Order: sequence, then structure tokens, then C-alpha cells
Amino acid sequence: MTGFSYFRSMQIRWIFKSFSELNIYELYAIMVLRQEVFIVEQVCPYLDADGKDQKSHHLLGFDNDGDLVAHLRLVAPGVSYQEMSFGRIVTSDKVRGKGVGKLLMEEGIKQSELLYGKMANRISAQSYLIPFYQYFGFKIVGEEYLEDDIPHTEMLRC
Repeated sequence: MTGFSYFRSMQIRWIFKSFSELNIYELYAIMVLRQEVFIVEQVCPYLDADGKDQKSHHLLGFDNDGDLVAHLRLVAPGVSYQEMSFGRIVTSDKVRGKGVGKLLMEEGIKQSELLYGKMANRISAQSYLIPFYQYFGFKIVGEEYLEDDIPHTEMLRC
């Protein structure tokens, strides 16, 4: 499924696919973006390929140049949590601070509701992003904890 969102002069082309529908170029772009941000920028060596991608749908946002600038994975219920879950929510530094993260979350919520209906969504949020996720209706449901030496907090959107 493909759609468009506009932000100022930037156009984001959204693609929402199951893992098996991704082509090798899309998968490669996802892995590069996630490694650039979560491993290199955040100086956090961890195994990104955690076996959940295959059980997930993926939302990809491409800019006017055809670069992948936003991604999230929608993990099926029963994989990470009883509820569905957003994970690996990421924007490229090329668009960070320009509202693309908000567009990503809005499109992710829309696609998750089309796929699963109105179902609760549980996330493991990097704690510094709590206000961002609260904007979308997520509420803190647990104590802060360290995941790969980065403070995280469990949040739930009903």
C-alpha cells in the first residue's frame, strides 16, 4: 500500500508492506537507516536483526530524492507483547526536526488500525521521547529501565 503525505515542500511517499513483500532494495535501505541511527549515531552496538522483522509489517517513508528517511515496524500481536507494537521507529538526520517523525507516527497509527482495527499498542520508548509519544496518546505503564544502556520506558496506547 502506497500513499503520500506533504510537509512544507517535502513530499513523503509511504509504503506499507509485510516482510515477505519487501524487495531487497527496500530491506537494505531499512537496515542501513536503522544502523546509521541506532548503532552509529547512538553509539550503541547491538544486534538489530532480532528475528521480529519477519513477523512484522514495515512502514517506509521516501523523500523527493527517493531516499528512505523514515521507518517503523509494526510488530504483530503476541511477538513482543500481547498487543501489537511499534518498534524501530526512526527518521534520518536528513529530515529530523522537520515534522517527519510526526507524519511517520500518524501514518503508522493509520496503517495499524487498517490492519488490526482499534487495538492497544505497547511500545518500549527511549525515555527522552516520552513527550513525543504522549502526543499520540501513549501513556507510561512501567518504570524506566535500561535497554542496551539506553533508558527506556514502556508505554501503552489504547
